[in-house]
Amino acid sequence: MNSPEIIFDLDLSVVIPLYNEEESLGELCDWIMRVATAMGVSYEIILVNDGSSDASWNKVLELARANSAIKGVSFQRNYGKSAALNEGFNAAKGKVVITMDADLQDSPDEIPELYKMITEQRFDLVSGWKKKRHDPISKTVPTKLFNWATRKMSGIHLHDFNCGLKAYNGKVIKNIEVYGEMHRYIPVLAKRSGFARIGEKEVAHQARKYGTTKYGMNRFVNGFLDLLTISFVSKFSKRPMHFFGAWGTVMFIFGSIATAWLICSKLYFLYIKGVPAPLVADQALFYVALVAMIMGTQLFLTGFLAELTSRNSTDRNHYTLDAKVGFGEGNSSN
Repeated sequence: MNSPEIIFDLDLSVVIPLYNEEESLGELCDWIMRVATAMGVSYEIILVNDGSSDASWNKVLELARANSAIKGVSFQRNYGKSAALNEGFNAAKGKVVITMDADLQDSPDEIPELYKMITEQRFDLVSGWKKKRHDPISKTVPTKLFNWATRKMSGIHLHDFNCGLKAYNGKVIKNIEVYGEMHRYIPVLAKRSGFARIGEKEVAHQARKYGTTKYGMNRFVNGFLDLLTISFVSKFSKRPMHFFGAWGTVMFIFGSIATAWLICSKLYFLYIKGVPAPLVADQALFYVALVAMIMGTQLFLTGFLAELTSRNSTDRNHYTLDAKVGFGEGNSSN
C-alpha cells in the first residue's frame, strides 16, 4: 500500500535514459539548463546510463562534476529503457518529472509548456505527440498500427504512446513500477493506478544528429505481447478467477450440453424409433464435447490456483492513496 507522504524537494526533474549517446549529452544538458534557468525553477537532470559500451558514462561523470544539478546513474549492463526509467523515477525529487530521449530528437524547448500543463492545467500525465516524424516508413507505419491497437485496448486516446517526451505529476511516477518493456504503456500503468487525467501535446520531432537508432523491428512484436499482458493484468490481476473461471465454466457447460444431447439422441433412436443408434464415438460432436469439458476443467483449476496465488501476493493490497486527514501531522499529501 503506497503512502501519500511524498516529499518533493525540487520543482522539476528531467529523467534521461541513455545508451551509447556520448556525442549528444553535453549539448542536450546545456540546452535543458538554459531552458530551466529561463523558467526560474529549481531543477535536476538525471542521466541513467543503460550499460553503454562507449564513453557515455565518462561524459556523465564530466557533466556531473561541472554542475551539481546533473546527476548520474549507471547500470552494469544493458537492462533496457524500462529499467532505466524506473531507476530515474525512484531517484527523482521534482514535483514535475519530464522524460526525454538522449538523442536530441526531443526538444527541451517543449519543457515549459509541458510543465504548465501539469502545474496549471492539473494533468496527471502529458504525452508528447510527434505528428510530423523524421523516420523511415518502415518505422512510421508499424508505429501507427501499434498506437491504434493500444488506443482500442486501453481506452486511452493518445496518438503516440511511445513518445519519449512526457511530463508527469511527481505522485504518478512514485506510484507506478515500470518493468520489462512497459515503458511504452506508462499511460496505461498510470490510469490503472487511478491517475486518469491524461493529456497530449503536439511536439517537434527533430532529425537524429548523432549516432543511429537503437531499436529494431522486434520491438513491435514485443510491444504487442506486452500490450496483451498489461491489458490482462490491468483487468484481472486481483481477480483471475473472473477470467479463467468464467471461460472454464462456459466451456464445461457447453461440453455437458453436447454430451447430454448425444445420450438423449442415442436413447431416442433405441427406444422411440426402435432402430440401432449410431455409436457415440463415431460422432464428431463427442470429441468436441470431450475437449470442451477437459479444457473447461483446466481453465477453472487455473483460475482457482491463480486466485490462491494472488491472495498470497505481497502486493495484494497495493493501491494508491491520495491523502489522509485526522491522523496527526505529516499525514497529508504534498
